[in-house]
Amino acid sequence: MDARSQDIAGALLAWYDRHARTLPWRAAPGEPAPAPYRVWLSEVMLQQTTVAAVTGYFTAFTQRWPTVADLAAADDGEVMAAWAGLGYYARARNLLACARIVARQGGTFPDSEEELRRLPGLGAYTAAAVAAIAFGRRAVVVDANVERVVARLFAIAEPLPAGRPAIRAAADRITPDRHAGDFAQAMMDLGATICTARNPRCLLCPLSQDCAACASGEPDRFPVKPARTAKPTRRGRAFWIVQGGRVWLVRRPGKGMLGGMRALPDDGWQARGDGSGEPPLAGPWRPAGIVQHAFTHFSLTLHLALYSGSDWASLLPEDGEWWPLGRLEEAGLPTLFAKAARLALAAEGERKP
Repeated sequence: MDARSQDIAGALLAWYDRHARTLPWRAAPGEPAPAPYRVWLSEVMLQQTTVAAVTGYFTAFTQRWPTVADLAAADDGEVMAAWAGLGYYARARNLLACARIVARQGGTFPDSEEELRRLPGLGAYTAAAVAAIAFGRRAVVVDANVERVVARLFAIAEPLPAGRPAIRAAADRITPDRHAGDFAQAMMDLGATICTARNPRCLLCPLSQDCAACASGEPDRFPVKPARTAKPTRRGRAFWIVQGGRVWLVRRPGKGMLGGMRALPDDGWQARGDGSGEPPLAGPWRPAGIVQHAFTHFSLTLHLALYSGSDWASLLPEDGEWWPLGRLEEAGLPTLFAKAARLALAAEGERKP
C-alpha cells in the first residue's frame, strides 16, 4: 500500500471511530464482530434496499429466527410472508436455501470469500462484506456507496458499467490489511451520509484533500453513468374474489416473478410479455382501477377486476385458499398485490350503501 492509500485508509478509519452509524446488525468500531448470521442476514436484506427499509425487517427476523438453524427450520411460506415488502423476492428464496446448507454443515458460516461465494445468493459483494465484517478478512467490498466514493476519489471517468473494473482496482489499492470490517463499513457510511449521489458535502468529508473529483469542482459528475433507456411496459389483470368476508388468494409458482408468494389471482403476465386477460372463473366482473408498479427491468400496468357473481365452484382448494379479510396484512402479499388489495377494498367500500 502506497503512502496516499495509507493516508486515505487512516483518515477514513479515524472518521469512522467518531461518526459510525448505529445499526442493529453492527458492532461499534473496535468492538468484537457481530455473529456471522447477523452480518449475512443484514447484507442480503440490504441488497438494492435502503437501511431505513431494512431495519424493521431485520429486527423482526432476528426476533423470530434468532439463529441460522432457526431460519433453516422455518416454513417457506412464513419466511416469504415476513419478507413481503422488501422486494427482490429471489433473495428470500436464496436466504432459505443458504440457511439450510449452513445448518446442515453444523450451523457455521465459512470464513473465506471463496467458500462464501459457493453459498446460494452470495455474490462477490456479499461474500466480501461477510468475510470482512464478520471474520476480519481483508476483502474488497464494493457496493453502490463505495463505488461512488472510489469513483470520485480517483475521478474515474469511464462510464458504468465498463468503469467498474477500474473502480474495484482502485478500491483494492486503498483497502488496508487490518480493520477490514471497519474500513468496509466506513466506506459505506461515507457514501450514505457525506459522499451522497446528489449534493455531496465535501466540506465535511475526511477524504476531501485526497479527492480528485472534489478538486475538479464537479464531484457529483462521478461516477459517470450511461444514458438511461426506457423500461418496457407490461400489462396484466388481477382479480378480486370475495366470499363471506374472505378473499381468494393463490400461491405463485416457486420460480419466476414473486415466486412462492401469496397473491391475488392474475392472468399470467410476466416480465417478458403481457397477460392473457382471462379471469380465473366465468361470471360478472367490474373494473376497480389500475395499479402502476415498477420492477427492476420493466413497468407493469395492472388492471384490477372485482367479481360480483356467486359461482365459486371452479375455485378448487388446491389452487388457492380463502383468506380472512380482517387478517389480510398477515398474508404477506408482495407490494404489487398489496396495492391491488387496497384498491379493491376502497372500491368495495364505495359500493356499500
